[in-house]
Formats: sequence, structure tokens, C-alpha cells
Amino acid sequence: MTRRLYTLLLYLLLPYIFFHLLWRSRRQPEYLRHLGERFGFYRDEPPAPLIWLHAVSVGETHAAAPLVDCLLAHHPGHKILLSHMTPTGREAGRKLFGDRVVQCYLPYDFPFAARRFLRHFKPEIGLLMETEIWFNLVQASRQAGVPLVLANARMSAKSAARYARFGALSRESLQTLAAIAAQTEADAQRLARLGAPSVHVAGNLKFDVAVPQHLIELGRSLRARFGAGRPVFLAASTREGEEALILQALSAAGMPDLLTVIVPRHPQRFEPVAQMLAQRGIRFQRRSDDQVVAPETQVLLGDSMGEMFAYYAACDIAFIGGSLLPLGGQNLIEAAALGKPVLLGPHTFNFTQAAELAIQAGAAQRVGSAEELIQTAGSLLQAPEKIRAMSAAALAFAGEHRGATERLMALIEPFMEGKN
Repeated sequence: MTRRLYTLLLYLLLPYIFFHLLWRSRRQPEYLRHLGERFGFYRDEPPAPLIWLHAVSVGETHAAAPLVDCLLAHHPGHKILLSHMTPTGREAGRKLFGDRVVQCYLPYDFPFAARRFLRHFKPEIGLLMETEIWFNLVQASRQAGVPLVLANARMSAKSAARYARFGALSRESLQTLAAIAAQTEADAQRLARLGAPSVHVAGNLKFDVAVPQHLIELGRSLRARFGAGRPVFLAASTREGEEALILQALSAAGMPDLLTVIVPRHPQRFEPVAQMLAQRGIRFQRRSDDQVVAPETQVLLGDSMGEMFAYYAACDIAFIGGSLLPLGGQNLIEAAALGKPVLLGPHTFNFTQAAELAIQAGAAQRVGSAEELIQTAGSLLQAPEKIRAMSAAALAFAGEHRGATERLMALIEPFMEGKN
């Protein structure tokens, strides 16, 4: 596909883009805020000089934290421009970094919008987190003389197949990038097959994320509210369809003392999950009510943002959502960093290497279904020595894989020489 045809398709999709934003705004009104930024129109005059870092949503924003800290330490005369695509990513960035960064939405990949973005902010370098290869943006950056680095890159087999449909464009864009730092050797190989000329394996930045002390303390406070001695099972970052499976398995398992904490991945699903719990007659409380959990409460709905580390700190065992159904799974590294035994469903293609290494290290176990998930959690809760062994293995696993930030900085620094 030529760039001209790709751009034409984008223009044909323009009505859908507006419909999509309007539809998402029904649950998250923030989707209609800063609408002009989606097309390259920005109001405030930016500071200079700028290092631009693009983090699509919440996961990428949290993963970027050690990189932001390191960039500011190495280049104190620069400001960080942090761009996003989702309101939740933008809010996560505001909570994490405050006024240490400048925030905006990255525009959609229309040529005029990409050019306006680059003319307005004039970044000295751009860092695209994980899997963000926008063809017109890459071309506009080349024309503007802005080196682009694909950082913390991951490329699942599914994503690689999608990019392969745009074979010539993908190859051209990958070859235009100044550098690529992949998370794993498998990611690097897939990127190379798509046409990337040189890929460095730097590891996963998420292993370098420091656990905020205030969230550890909040986790202790939550655990005290859950009830002394009560076993706590966390279903973290669950996706649509998984909660129903888990609740059905819990109902059949008969564990009356167990407190299950369910934290949906996306905030727009807090209300639908609450309605599901009510319809099933399950006694539940909301985290947002900020109350002590009653002994008869079966489920705590984690309807809060930015507290995942606290939930991990407060639980005995953590299931990582997105893995019971073929959705690819979510990040298990945060749970491991807090020494929590991890349970994974059969679908972890978004984090294949991290999942397999955690299982090999004894930090995680894989289950094949919701029923097996609850049975395994129940068996572990009755075997504290196994939980202690998995906890120690999780801490060792998380510690062993740190260092990606330093390797990535070594790749970036040549592009920043003489710009301090």
C-alpha cells in the first residue's frame, strides 16, 4: 500500500473517528476535551527545548516513569513533552509527573496534523513507546529533522501480522526510525522481518519501575480494612467477559471466607461490573466508598485509578487479567515486583517472554480456565509454604531483569550530544 492510499483511507475514516470519540464520551466525557489536539491544534506556547515521549495509555505511561526520571536527570535544561491517545493515559501522566512534564494528545496520523504537531512543539528527539508506528508521523518527523526512536518496543505475532498488511509502508517507516530498542529477542526478530535494519534488545522498562512508597503504605491500610487473617484474591486488570467467568467459578467453589478484589482494566467498565455484581446478588463494596470491608462482603470492586500497586500490596495471590480470554494478557511485572504469586490464563501473547520466564522462575502458574484459576488459588491459600516460595521467586525474577533504562539511555544519548 502506498502512503497516498493509506492517507486516503484515513480521510475516508474521518466520520468514524468523530463517531468513535462521541461514543467513547458517553462513558468518558474527557474524550471530547482537547478535541483540537487530535488534529494538531494546540493553544499554549510550549517551553523549549523539548524531549518528546509518546505513551499511548496508562500502561505505557507507567512504564515510561523510569525513563522520564532518567531523561530529566541527564538533561535538566530540557522539558519532557508527554503525548497520549487516551484520557486515562493523560490522567495517569498528570498523577505521576505533575508539572514535571508538558502533556498533550498526539494527533491522528493525518499529514497536516503531524506537521502541525511538530511545528508547534519543535522537539529535539521523539521516543515512541512500545508499538506506535504511525506512517505519516514518521515521515513528517524525518522531514522536520526530528530523530525518532522506537523505545521499549514489543511486537506480538498478532501485531506483526497487522503491520505486514502494510508491508511497504511498515518497512519504509522502520527503516526511517533513528533507532529501535526492543524488549525481547522475539520482538526484535519480528521487527527485523518487517524490515527494521537494526534492532537493539534493551529489555523491558517495566522491570525498572519503582514501587511508590505511598502506594505500599496504602496497600497496608487496605489490607487492614479487608479483615485480619482473611484470604484475599486479586483479579487485576480484568477485561470484558472475564469477570462473569470468575464470578461463576467462585460461586461453584464455595470459599465463604475469601475476599475477591476485582479491578477492571478500563474505568468505563466500573459501572457495568457493579451492575453485574448486583444482578447476581453478590455482596460487594466499592473501593471508591473508602469504607472498612464488612465480613459478609464477598467482592470489593476496585473502582479507582492509579492504585494498582496498592491492590497488589494488599492481596495474597494475583490473577493477571486479559489472559482468560484471547486478549493477550496484561503486565505481570508490577505484581512480581511486590513479591506476589501470579496466576495467568492461557492467553498471554502480549507478554509472551515475561510470562514464560516468570513461570520458569516459579513466580507464576498458568491455568486453563476460570474454574482451574479458582481451584489453584484455593489450593495455594491452603499452602502458605508454596505462597512464600512463589513470593521469593517473584522478587528474584523482578530483580534479575532490571536495567532496561540504562541500556535505552545509552542508545538515546548519541542523538542528544551537544543539546544540553
